[in-house]
Amino acid sequence: MLWLPSPATFTGEDTAEFHVHGGRAVVRAVLDALASMSGLRAAEPGEFTRRAVLNGRMDLLAAEAVADLVAADTSRQRDQALNQLQGGLSALYDGWRDRLVASLARLEAVIDFPDEDVPAEVSAGLAPALAALEREMREHLGDPRGERLREGLSAVILGAPNVGKSSLLNALAGTDAAIVSEEAGTTRDTVEVAMDIAGFAVTVVDTAGLRETGNGVEGEGIRRARARAAAADLKLLVADASRWAETVAAVAALQGEDAVLVAGKADLARPPAGAEAIALSPATGEGISDLLAAMAQRFADAWENAGLSPSRGRHRSGLLQAADALRRCRGQLHGDVTLAAEDLRLAATALGRLTGRVDVEDLLDVIFREFCIGK
Repeated sequence: MLWLPSPATFTGEDTAEFHVHGGRAVVRAVLDALASMSGLRAAEPGEFTRRAVLNGRMDLLAAEAVADLVAADTSRQRDQALNQLQGGLSALYDGWRDRLVASLARLEAVIDFPDEDVPAEVSAGLAPALAALEREMREHLGDPRGERLREGLSAVILGAPNVGKSSLLNALAGTDAAIVSEEAGTTRDTVEVAMDIAGFAVTVVDTAGLRETGNGVEGEGIRRARARAAAADLKLLVADASRWAETVAAVAALQGEDAVLVAGKADLARPPAGAEAIALSPATGEGISDLLAAMAQRFADAWENAGLSPSRGRHRSGLLQAADALRRCRGQLHGDVTLAAEDLRLAATALGRLTGRVDVEDLLDVIFREFCIGK
């Protein structure tokens, strides 16, 4: 048993740790013995981290990062959680709040001391600074990478029927996730496999072959394929190397910076000279490593620096409230400065609620109910 005196503990309180052998019977016996003692109970979900927040050992953003770290499936998700746990987002939001508070102090000087020698241009001079701050917030809000990295990315396999889409999914996943058949139109619905690609959590989706059809079920599958393509972070466009012109035409409209062109069935035929496509054969394994490398590079290029962007809907909501309050404030600076000051207070409060500096009791149950017991 280790005795850890406050305040240099995770929760900031006196803590005792029991280190026991890992057999279930031993652990259960120790827990039963502790439960029989007066005044002891099992911790509630997230209680240790909640106590750390209440005792000032970490802020709410860091507490959320603890949950994200526990739930991280890939190295990129782990690094994102560690960045937030170490205060990357907190420093940004606290810096914005400090700038708001400084501006509020200047504005309140105009309100509280109208007969004193307060420069008349004080309130007018705030407009450019507040406009710049609002612009920073809205640019930050426009960056979706934090949430997307935390939740996972998607790569959708698209192409005409019977070009090897399902075989490609199985080769990437290393398992028979999708049915493979010579019959065209075998895949009617999407088939999904979760993968770790260079540290990114990626859901790879096989879809119905793109073609004109009178079959209602197959038509619905094609509609879903196009919908998934529109929302995908990366599109894997598969054409049959032996039917190149015909099958490339099926995906031509989908080509772009978010797409990788693949020449399937490369063991049977080669793509034409000059075709910018990865020659791939799931049957022989040719091109699989090249495709994975290309996917990793595309994800890295687009999502490399996602650590300092909002990672949850709660962050976006608070930031949007702050930015909207700033917009209203700027509209009142040359009119009713009392209303302008109130909007500045609302903006500062919205930012403070993100880190837990003000008025967050109503948020605690929402945040910590997703934690594991004892975290």
